[in-house]
Formats: sequence, C-alpha cells, structure tokens
Amino acid sequence: MPTIKRLLRYALILALAGALLGAIAVGVAYWIISPRLPSVDSLKDVQMQVPLRVLSADGKLIAEFGEMRRLPVKIENVPARLKHAVLAAEDDDFYHHGGVDWSGTLRAAIHVVLSGGKKTQGGSTITQQVARNFFLSSQKTYTRKITEIFTAFRIEHELTKDEILQLYLNKMFLGHRTYGVGAAAQYYYGKTLDQLTIAECAMIASTFQRPSVVNPTDHQRLGRARRDYVLGRMLANNFITKAQYQQAKATPLHAAPHQLPIAVHAPYLAEMVRQAALDKLGNAALTDGYVIRTTVKAKDQADADAAVRKGLMEYDRRHGYRGPEAHVQLPPQAQPSDYQKILSHYHEVAGLEPALVTASNADDANLVLADGRSVQLKLSAVSWARKYLRPRARGPKPQHVDDVLKAGDIVRLRKDDKDQWQLAQIPAAQSGLVSLNPDDGAVLALVGGFSFQRSKFNRALMSGSGRQPGSSFKPFIYSAAFEHGFTPATIINDAPVVLPDPSKPNGQWTPSNDDGKFDGPIRLRTALIKSKNLVSVRLLDTLGLQFARQYALRFGFDPDAVPNNLSMALGTASVSPMSMARAYAVFANGGFLIDPYFIAEIDNRDGKAIYKANPLRACRDCQARILQNSDESDSLPPAPSSSVAAAAQYAGTDGLLPLQPIASASSPQPAEAASTEAPRLAPRVIGIRNDYLTTSLMKDVILHGTGIAARALKRPDLAGKTGTTNEHRDAWFCGFNDKVVTTVWVGFDNFSSLGYEFGASAALPIWMHYMGAVLKGTPESALPRPPGITSLLINRNTGLPTTSDDPDAMSEIFKVEDVPHLQEMARKAKQDKNQKHAYDIF
Repeated sequence: MPTIKRLLRYALILALAGALLGAIAVGVAYWIISPRLPSVDSLKDVQMQVPLRVLSADGKLIAEFGEMRRLPVKIENVPARLKHAVLAAEDDDFYHHGGVDWSGTLRAAIHVVLSGGKKTQGGSTITQQVARNFFLSSQKTYTRKITEIFTAFRIEHELTKDEILQLYLNKMFLGHRTYGVGAAAQYYYGKTLDQLTIAECAMIASTFQRPSVVNPTDHQRLGRARRDYVLGRMLANNFITKAQYQQAKATPLHAAPHQLPIAVHAPYLAEMVRQAALDKLGNAALTDGYVIRTTVKAKDQADADAAVRKGLMEYDRRHGYRGPEAHVQLPPQAQPSDYQKILSHYHEVAGLEPALVTASNADDANLVLADGRSVQLKLSAVSWARKYLRPRARGPKPQHVDDVLKAGDIVRLRKDDKDQWQLAQIPAAQSGLVSLNPDDGAVLALVGGFSFQRSKFNRALMSGSGRQPGSSFKPFIYSAAFEHGFTPATIINDAPVVLPDPSKPNGQWTPSNDDGKFDGPIRLRTALIKSKNLVSVRLLDTLGLQFARQYALRFGFDPDAVPNNLSMALGTASVSPMSMARAYAVFANGGFLIDPYFIAEIDNRDGKAIYKANPLRACRDCQARILQNSDESDSLPPAPSSSVAAAAQYAGTDGLLPLQPIASASSPQPAEAASTEAPRLAPRVIGIRNDYLTTSLMKDVILHGTGIAARALKRPDLAGKTGTTNEHRDAWFCGFNDKVVTTVWVGFDNFSSLGYEFGASAALPIWMHYMGAVLKGTPESALPRPPGITSLLINRNTGLPTTSDDPDAMSEIFKVEDVPHLQEMARKAKQDKNQKHAYDIF
C-alpha cells in the first residue's frame, strides 16, 4: 500500500512538473512567436479580391474581369442550412470552442507519432483555417502550426464568431476560380444563396476540403461521397431531419458551370472599359471590386449588334458561298459520339451554329448540331449559296442540295424569321458602328466587329489603322464653302478636270465621278445629293487647300490623318467610325465639338461613387441667346493658323473622355466633387447658320440622293451622307437627327474590294436597322431654323432669284446677307442674256 501511494505521489509530481514545463514551453513559444504574429485589426477591414464589373447605363451586366470569381456576402444573408452544412463539414463545435479544437489537435499529433512523423492537416478549426488563409503559408511545419494556434486565439479575442465565419465563407477557394460561397453558388448552380437546396448546400460545403478534386463538376463520384458524408454530419448534429437527409441524399448531382449572366453583349466596349480602368486605377482595377457604369443602354446596344450581324450576313449572301468551313472523312458506321467528337472543336459564333453534314442527296441533307440535334435542309435552305468566284462574280444557282453540301462538311446554320434552319457562313467582311449623343458625346452603342471571339480588333476605333471615308467626308468641304461665301445655289461645273500631281509619272491627276458621267453646271445642293466627286475637287481647289484643310480640322480630326492635297475632297483622310461620329455630331448639335466618352460613373466596392463624368456639353440655348444679342450671327473662334494649333484646339485621339476626377486607386476623389463641378461647355467650331445649311443638304441626300433608301424610316428629321472609296474597299454611312448620331463602316480587314458595293448598299442598311429601332416611337427632332436664314425662290438651272411664275422656280435657303448680292446678279442677268449663272462656273 505505501508503495502504491508513493507511486501515485511520484506520478502527481511528474504530472504537475509536466504541466508546469508545458506551461513554461507554451509561454516561451508565445514569447518567441508573439512579435511575429500578424495584427488581427486588418481582418476587421479586410479587402478581398473582387472582380471588376461593367454595367450598362440601365444597370445590366456587360462584363466581369478578374482572375477570381467572388461575390462577397454578409453573414446575415447566408441561409441557416448553408451555415449548418459548412459547420457540419468543417467544425461543428465552432460556436463553442475558443479557437482551437484540442481533441482534434491531439488526434492529429498522435497520428504524426504513429505515422513516423508524417504531417497531416487535420485538427484545424474554422478559426485556424481563417488564420492560415489570411496570414500564413500552407507549408506544413510545426512552427507554422504553433503560429496558427496563437493567431487563432488572437482572432477569437478580437472578432465575434459571426465575423470569423463571414470571413471564412467569403475567403475560401472552392474550385474553378471561385472564392467564397456566393461565387460557388452562382458558378455551380446559377443560383443565389437563398435559392440553394439542402443537397446543394452540402455539396458546396464539401468543396472546402479539397476543392480541386472534390467538386460537383469534375469528380462526381468523390463529390457525391463527400456530399453524403456532410449530409450525415448535418443529421448527426440535428441540423436537418431524417426526412430531409433522405431526400437530399437521393438527389442526383446536377451541378454545371454557370457564368455570370451577361445581359448586354458589348465585348468591344467592355474591353475599352477594362483598358481605361487599368490606365487610371492600375492593377487594383481588376481586384478591388470596382463597378463601372457605362453610357450604353442595353436595348440600344442589342439593336446595334443585331444590325451589324444582319447587315454583314446579308452582304455575305449577296456575294456567294465560299464553301464549307472544313471537311472531315466520316468513319464507317459513324455513331453520334463520333459526330460529337468532331464538332467539339467548333463553337457557336454570333448565333451561327456549327453543324456536320452526315448525308446529302439531290433533295435534302442531314446534319447534326454540336448538342446532338438533327437537322434536315431542303433546297430552299441552300438556294442562295451560289459559289463565290471573285468579289464581283458568282457561280450558277444550285439546282440540287448536294451541289452545295457533301457528307463530312462542317458548315454553319442559323434560324430565319420563321424559325427554320438555313445554311449560313461566317462573314469575311467586317463592320464598325458608333452611336453618340451629340449633345455630350455619350456613347449610346458601339460594335467593333462581327465577333469579338474571333477577332478582338476594334473597328469602331481602328487604333493605328484608320480607313478612308470617301464621300462621307464631303460635308466638311461644303461647310467650308458656306463659310467662304458660297451658297447651296452656287453653280459648279461637273466636268473633267486635269490637275497637277507631282506624285504621278505624267505629273497629272484626273479625278472622275463614280459613274463616269458628267452633269455639267450643277448647284451645290444637287452636287452633294448626287455625290459628285468632280464638284468637290473643283470646290476645294477654289476654296484653297489650306483654308479648307484647317476648316476641316475644326471637326476634331487628327491633323496627321488629313492629307495636304486635293485628294482630301474625295475623302482620302484616315479616320475611324468614332472620329466620324464625333465630327458629324457637330452638325447634329448645332456646331459644337464634343468629346466622346463611355464611362459615366465608377463606384467602389462599398457602392460609393468615386467618379462621375462631366463631359463637354453643347449648349444650344446659350448660343441662341448669343445670336439674339449679337450682330455676328456666326460667332466663331478664329480658324487655327497651323495643323499643330488645330490639333491642340479641336482634335482628339478618338475623343475618349479622360477619367480626370480619379486621383488614385487608394485615394479616389469623391463623386460629390465631380457632381458639383460647373457644366463644361463645348467649343463652337462652326456657325449655327452654316450648320443649318449643310444639314439641309444632307437631309436631301436621304430624301432624293444616294441615301434615299432611308426614306423607308419615314423620318424627315434624318440627315446623312454615304461614302465609298476607290476599288470599293470601304463603305460608309454617317447620319443623324439632333438626338442621335451614328456612323457605320463596312470593309475587309485586308483592304480587299467589297465588290460592286457602295455605302448605300453595304453600310446604309445597317444604319437603317439600328436607327429605325432606336428612334422608334420617338418624336421628330431637328434643329430649328436659326435667325439670319431666309428662303428665296430661285431658278433651278441658274441658281438665281426668280419669280413664282417661273416654271423652273424652286425654294432655296440662304444667309440673309447673301440675298442682295444674288438679287443684283439676277438683275444683271436680265440685262445680259448671256449671263446664265449666279457666279462664274467654277
């Protein structure tokens, strides 16, 4: 008995000594490690990486940029069933322990001893995982584990349990670039947290352990086993009932990748926003949760995208079928799985579905789509597919289906207006469309090509590689003429002309009209309606190259892009749809040069606006008051005396409004500062009466000229101009009313010919499709006639004032100060029967 007591006493002494030594060891360890423990204060204001989101003006998602998918959630918005699933999977005693599960830690330690020192990850509580994921490396060492424990204690002391759990639910990687339960719910199920079922909650909770392996899309067997284990733990902890457990366990896995629903298809604009955000905010733009609201409205953008796609496909069909996208040798007795394997390399492009021809004969062809659906095409579905030979030539119309389709062909299909499948092909031609609000330059819609997926080059901007605008540049020459004293009734001779050109072998330039015809003496109004090249050349030569060029630069063109020779009259400048839309906005808004912009507001992750655009604005009322109180009806700044001055005063680099109010990513200027700024008035660059005269000519281009197809829109407030370049390489239409200005370009990236196509046939239909949709239901809106403009009857042949009994009388508009001179010319014409025109024929 004494021996037993003595042994017990020794054991107690040893235990106390061990406890004392353990406490001393813990104290020493804490003393050594404590200075290196991270500050938990940073967790109270933790900034998790959240991707950049780009929204339309009406709040719909355009794009999301960032390496991590994360949708941060507040703990109060996490449903109990999801919290219970996570607790059951990772730490069911979370709300009761002090940060460390000692029994779990002891089990892990025993495992290390029994396994001969092999380290495991077991024994970590949610708090310890937060400590490790926010502050420590994933390296498995004893020192790191001890540091993790001490950090967990500190976290438990500084934060509430709900705060710790919220960090955990938002921080953890859950597979496929998703971080946090909000992003996982969206990606795996396309749901918000409140929509998740118990089975789905358990599946998401299962991914916390080994997300790259145990997730519901990559390894279903392992995923289901882990999910069912979590459901069992939820039952054992009374988080769910037996019936709920059985129902959830019987639920099959149904997860599938779900991207955030993109509501607005504007990839070219989205890339412009991303670049602008990186330029102004740095790399933090993609990780700090910024939300950028653009100026584009969802419906306008959808209309623009549909217009470009429809227009390019119609152009493509007119020029013939280039053959299958590819051809494969089908294996004998091919099975559906063989078809799917072949089609797996092809993806839908702008609504055009890839399809494999499995059989064809004279009457029909059988095809299979990438999703396994079968399609049968009759002759009517391929009758358009005359073989493409060259830009202006096609083969004969097909008489049989197998003239077009052969077994093994990879082709494209689309559905027509009657929901019937038709043979299609991806257009080889491209297009760019820009639509602006002419009052402030807000981008209303922008399309940079047929498919961003296939080509990321933005043809709306054409950075570094502008295209010639052709005759769509002529209104700037005509506007310069009206500034120089010419009128819409001025007579110019539409006749052959030979001009000096040192660049030609014979030193001569002999321009011509598109149709090779000459109308002789013609009024300026009629010349623009008919887009007479020779009239523009003679007009420019008469005005003087330098005057006209400096005048054209007022519309915002880069001086380096405008040629310093008479070819400028034919539109040989280098421009983009954006720069042309900006220039035409001057006509649309009454004479002011605005700066296009596409970012309206930037909000930080807390929803606070840190930037609001304050663009230059055309103040029409301001100018009207100036005109009423001034003797100078065309009050203008003096024309710049050099190209450099012109660039400084009027030009831009495609006019993208800089984000000046943002100081830096870390210290952005509050939006209140921007919103209280006085409105910035755009400079007037042409007179309001000049604008009215030039616009009236462009209205007649639509009513009677090359843009006559646009009369189908039944809107007399529309004005515009077609443009076609040499060899039909570029087709343009630029048009507007006083609320919307839109420019469309069509061409090949490699500068090939479009065939016998003009701005009126290739670009105008796209413009009409878009403008018809955007303006539908809106009242007519045009600039009113300004003071100082009067109407006068003239003879349509001479351009001279006449009387109402003249059978060739017509009404024309003039600046009031031009009328006395015209009347004097008419008086002299009566005296001299040989005087036939208001001016000498230029």
